[in-house]
Amino acid sequence: MKISLIGYGKMGHAVENVAVKRGHLIVSTIDNDVEFKSKCDLLCQSDVAIEFSQPATAADNIRRCLELGVPVVCGTTGWYDRYDELADLCRQKGGALFTATNFSIGMNIMFALNERLAKLMIGRNDYSVSITETHHIHKLDAPSGTAITLQQQIAENGRRSAEQVPITSYREGEVPGTHTVCYDSAIDTITLTHEAHSREGLAQGALMAAEWVAGKKGIFTMKDILK
Repeated sequence: MKISLIGYGKMGHAVENVAVKRGHLIVSTIDNDVEFKSKCDLLCQSDVAIEFSQPATAADNIRRCLELGVPVVCGTTGWYDRYDELADLCRQKGGALFTATNFSIGMNIMFALNERLAKLMIGRNDYSVSITETHHIHKLDAPSGTAITLQQQIAENGRRSAEQVPITSYREGEVPGTHTVCYDSAIDTITLTHEAHSREGLAQGALMAAEWVAGKKGIFTMKDILK
């Protein structure tokens, strides 16, 4: 499969390493507007683009891919205020857009557990719930997209408002990502924690998504793969 990488930082390099091991060809790496223009022909030859850039540029990168007819897998967070706009564009263009706030298979298993636990805790007002997330100092958005997803799941499945599920964010060293959901009462504490050991899990998940979405049309998430 021919892949273009949009955003060639640490995650872009991690995706590249996994892609090459899986026998895919990286036809272009794009890291700024100048490269977007100079490598447009290579991007158009791609079976899929994998986007790991920055919150300020991700939405425009997705828009460009959809306008060029290139399926795009996006792992950047912090741009979801433009999600509806881009989903509409994807439908208009008959394209493919695959998004995830976290591509790690382990984290997506935690998402499923989080939904189930939230349902079990309905009506148990003696428990307060909170979320903590820790990432490396280079991460620009806070709270993380993953933490926001956990918060939304608890609100939707646990009959709580988002304000009842506070998020605390930490930025330390080179931490790949740790997320904890905590239900605390006077008599005990229940926690769910996912701790990433490296970026490889995210890269593997993004490659799985790229392999899965190639040739498809529509709007997809990790739930579509894990069904």
